[in-house]
Amino acid sequence: QVKLVESGGDVVQPGGSLTLSCVGSGSIASIFAMGWYRQAVGKQRELVATMTRAGHPEYARFVKGRFTISRDNTKNTVSLQMNNLEPEDTGVYYCNAEVVGTAAPDLLDVWGQGTQVTVSS
Repeated sequence: QVKLVESGGDVVQPGGSLTLSCVGSGSIASIFAMGWYRQAVGKQRELVATMTRAGHPEYARFVKGRFTISRDNTKNTVSLQMNNLEPEDTGVYYCNAEVVGTAAPDLLDVWGQGTQVTVSS
């Protein structure tokens, strides 16, 4: 079984910074795309940033250069450095990974349980 666990969510004032981290564990053979999504109350889950195994990032337009995604393939981790946070960034942030497990060559779409980010004065 494959599991993703996020950490780093917190309450921060507008203009502040946070770093979210996610680590994958379990029967992992390889991870392809790995990234972050978020969901605000009453809204659909949306892409924040994702990165290929080769290290190519993709960001949502609303990031506007404020966030930086990084990953360590040797440790099955992905991080999201968030700067200049705005109240509109409030939501639950979910880690997502495309995983090939050791038990079978199927590509699994795995989600973490989420971590709350609240931007408020």
